[in-house]
Amino acid sequence: MIDMAGVLLHRCLNHQGREAVARCPECRQFFCRECITEHEHRVICATCLKKVARVGSRRRFRFAPAAMLAKCVGGLLAAWVFFYVAGRSLLTIPDAFHDGTYWQGGLIDEE
Repeated sequence: MIDMAGVLLHRCLNHQGREAVARCPECRQFFCRECITEHEHRVICATCLKKVARVGSRRRFRFAPAAMLAKCVGGLLAAWVFFYVAGRSLLTIPDAFHDGTYWQGGLIDEE
């Protein structure tokens, strides 16, 4: 770990006219405020951030088709279960529930 006085003696790798405010833990180079960013609770330079992001995206991409298929199958299964339960519950309604409703009497009133 480098102390603050040691950082102030260094200049930014990309901007030689600026004082360094941080040291990248990956490449160990010094950078100004414009050249660094925070990623996963640590300060890192843009070049190292690209490397870290590239490695992370490869790991997720490998299982993406399998995950998409699992989501589709899960969604279809959930829809089938929902409509199956809804249909079964509608079948339990007794026929007498509909006695005297308008649709059973016809469209024209008989007087």
